[in-house]
Amino acid sequence: MTELNNNNFENETQSDLPVVVDFWAPWCGPCRSQTPILEQFADKYAGKVKVCKVNTDQNEALAARFGIMSIPTIMVFRGGEVTARAVGVQSADNLAKLAGL
Repeated sequence: MTELNNNNFENETQSDLPVVVDFWAPWCGPCRSQTPILEQFADKYAGKVKVCKVNTDQNEALAARFGIMSIPTIMVFRGGEVTARAVGVQSADNLAKLAGL
């Protein structure tokens, strides 16, 4: 999974593939529960989707830009545009639906 920050966010989300972005923080229990699900999802759909993470503690400007009020928040980008958003721990099946897979 790619760690996103202010420097690489635009570049990484401008993709032909759907980009699933997990906004999270290390102290967040549900976020820690989401990580292994994201890892399995990334492995299952390798080559069909990009999976990235944004640490909201280290990237407050990105969190503010996208109105992240609760974490984990999962957002899906296509060509740099937000196409889906979900708050809370998401199953791999729901991640696939959000990403249109």
